[in-house]
Amino acid sequence: QVQLVESGGGLVQAGDSLRLSCTAFGRSFSSYTMSWFRQAPGEERKFVAGINWNGDTTLYADDVKGRFAISRDNAENTAFLQMNSLKPEDTAVYYCTAVMSTVVVRGADGDNYWGRGTQVTVYS
Repeated sequence: QVQLVESGGGLVQAGDSLRLSCTAFGRSFSSYTMSWFRQAPGEERKFVAGINWNGDTTLYADDVKGRFAISRDNAENTAFLQMNSLKPEDTAVYYCTAVMSTVVVRGADGDNYWGRGTQVTVYS
């Protein structure tokens, strides 16, 4: 089992950058594929980015490709989401999720662990 704690959200202007962090508490962090999802008001939770256990495979949603970058530091049990060129439509609660897997997929199921989320608000 793993507990996830997100941080780094905030209120920023369009065009600014933010770096989200997700720290995992538990064993075998390097055994987990890590992903970020986001949920805007009135919408479903959607996949943003994912990274496999050693960082050599990443996957992005089309609307963040080229602006966001996911990474991880297994020594620190932490995953990151660097968000550049933020837009008002990026406003959402961002959730970190972990699943014991060797592949990266755009979905999640009952095997995923979730953090409580961090709010990102982008104003124009």
